[in-house]
Amino acid sequence: MGVIIAIVGVIVTLICCSSALLRWNELRYNRKKGLPPGTMGWPIFGETTEFLKQGPHFMKNQRARYGSFFKSHILGCPTVVSMDAEVNRYILVNEAKGLVPGYPQSMLDILGKSNIAAVHGSTHKYMRGALLSLISPTMIRDHILPKIDLFMRSHLSHWHHHLIDIQLKTKQMAFLSSLKQIAGIESTSIAQEFMPEFFKLVLGTLSLPIDLPGTNYRRGIQARKNIVNILSKLIQDRRASKATEVDMLGYLLKEEENNKYKLNDQEIIDLIITLVYSGYETVSTTSMMAVKYLHDHPHVLDELRKEHFAIRARKKEDDPLTWEDYKSMKFTRAVIMETSRLATIVNGVLRKTTQEMEINGFVIPKGWRIYVYTREVNYDPYLYPDPLSFNPWRWLEKGLESQHYFLIFGGGTRQCPGKELGIAEISTFLHYFVTRYRWEEAEGNKLVKFPRVEAPNGLRIRVSNY
Repeated sequence: MGVIIAIVGVIVTLICCSSALLRWNELRYNRKKGLPPGTMGWPIFGETTEFLKQGPHFMKNQRARYGSFFKSHILGCPTVVSMDAEVNRYILVNEAKGLVPGYPQSMLDILGKSNIAAVHGSTHKYMRGALLSLISPTMIRDHILPKIDLFMRSHLSHWHHHLIDIQLKTKQMAFLSSLKQIAGIESTSIAQEFMPEFFKLVLGTLSLPIDLPGTNYRRGIQARKNIVNILSKLIQDRRASKATEVDMLGYLLKEEENNKYKLNDQEIIDLIITLVYSGYETVSTTSMMAVKYLHDHPHVLDELRKEHFAIRARKKEDDPLTWEDYKSMKFTRAVIMETSRLATIVNGVLRKTTQEMEINGFVIPKGWRIYVYTREVNYDPYLYPDPLSFNPWRWLEKGLESQHYFLIFGGGTRQCPGKELGIAEISTFLHYFVTRYRWEEAEGNKLVKFPRVEAPNGLRIRVSNY
């Protein structure tokens, strides 16, 4: 009997201490007047566990309780979550008023001090300009698209009569295609060493910044060091050879006076890592999910095939895709937009306040993060009628892509600079995939959509010739 009483006493004590801690943490933050409504959870950890475990359900529950603009404490920082389309746009277009990127420390540490997510002001403008000079529409048309076409033809060959993991294939595709555009003829020789390190780097950016042996963060930091060594040697070899290669690294190393953007080696390396990293997740996952949605919606696949077979009918068998072909892919672009919306490849973006400021009628203290959560906007029935249906035709309506609430690729001065390049890569992949093959899904595939869209055990399909 005494043991039972002792156990009950311990449980009651724990409950009381827990309640006291939660209450203390709420009072600690609520001393500041004018904060948005919401809860802050536990000291230090906040509500991170609930956020990561429950994902969209956590957000919906908080929205139901507190509205579309509420406070929380997630990923190690007091955070205001915004789900309001108008407020989201205001936050994204007002960096000059004290709203700078607020990406997690692990991402900033691993991607480098000069990556465009870490810098702001004039430095961001300069680095973004350097990046845009490499992937402008003219560069895509004249130099990049031919490389993408040649790569996709090779990458998608000999898939027939095989059971393949389309998740793995699209990840390899996104990585190798980017590397080909950056390093040209050397890409083949460095890919085998670069790829496993890059995959570790990606996982490291998505982890908590805990620098202990065996953590994804520690592995990501080490992977960055290894990648820096690979790229430093590549730059050194290029300079020693004095050869002029027509690829992105070649443009970055140009020493002519008309080269507007002269970067040092560290900036070049960070820019290369940014180029590979920024397109990797979006291109690979959007391609995988497009294959999934097209399989599940045969009438959409039929319409897509009509568009691509019409392009092939104008060409000889081995003719590559041209810029004009790409620009004619209206329905393909609609499929990509609808895939990005429905799958929500990117859940939102982070900003950080550099000063105390008022947003949406509430006070946001200096140093707080603002999570522009776009996932629920993508499913708003007022913006997208029947939002859970896969309907690419909605994107053929004039102006939908230019609407102010369309934030799939970010907004303001931070809009994804590689948007058109990514769409060109996915469009070329879909062109050769749907004109060459049929496919059926294998049994046992499972998808999760938070905190990132992925198939934990792969997304396997049986492929046959069309």
